[in-house]
Amino acid sequence: MRFKILITEGEDGWLVVECPSLPGCVSQGRTMDEALENIKDAIQGCLDVLGERTAAEQSQRMIEVEA
Repeated sequence: MRFKILITEGEDGWLVVECPSLPGCVSQGRTMDEALENIKDAIQGCLDVLGERTAAEQSQRMIEVEA
């Protein structure tokens, strides 16, 4: 899969990278190469968590009751 990422330079000189299509998926690095590798790892981690949530949700049922 391909994802667009935003790259900004932090006040400390580090590069901050985020993936807007995966809210909360953010990383950083001292160099561009390091930042890109780190965001790839972060994206994979976010996708793994989303996959686990989807699997858990499939085993749940929601019903409505009146009290």
